[in-house]
Amino acid sequence: MSALPAPLSRSGSEIEVDFKDLGPPDSLRYIILTDVLNERYDHALEELRGYIDRDSEYPNFKEKVHRYVNHAIDLTYAIRTKKNFPGYSSLTRAKQQELHEKFKEHFKELQIMLKKIEQINQDLRIQDVRSTIYVVKALWIGGLSVIVFAFFLEIIRGMAKTSVLVFDDYSGQFVDWLFAMLGM
Repeated sequence: MSALPAPLSRSGSEIEVDFKDLGPPDSLRYIILTDVLNERYDHALEELRGYIDRDSEYPNFKEKVHRYVNHAIDLTYAIRTKKNFPGYSSLTRAKQQELHEKFKEHFKELQIMLKKIEQINQDLRIQDVRSTIYVVKALWIGGLSVIVFAFFLEIIRGMAKTSVLVFDDYSGQFVDWLFAMLGM
């Protein structure tokens, strides 16, 4: 992790970024935020557009993240505009501070949007796993039901017929024994 970006700075004022807020190094959040921190806005915008355009294994992925990605794109443009504001040095110190505060707000909001996108992806993954579990449970219960029903039919067809024959034989023997006892 030695290649972590330095905090953004403009005229001596810096935005402090906790590197754990950037997320895992292979995540969209990490890529976008480090690009913004390193002022590679075009690459960040390409990544965001590519993220929404990529094929997903979840059918409603695009419709769920589309507005968040578009908002993240808008925030990236806003950050770039504020960072590269023409005539920044000619502004009063108060205006420079106000511009810097807006920049920090946009950056924080961009972090929140990227976290929401990650959360949606996680929720879709969990929903997919749950539906798979439901299918497996349904197959298990269905298979077990078929086996129990087949066992029940086997008992009725096999043992019921045998039971009738045994009962008939024993009842015949009992009647013969009864008549023999009565002397008939």
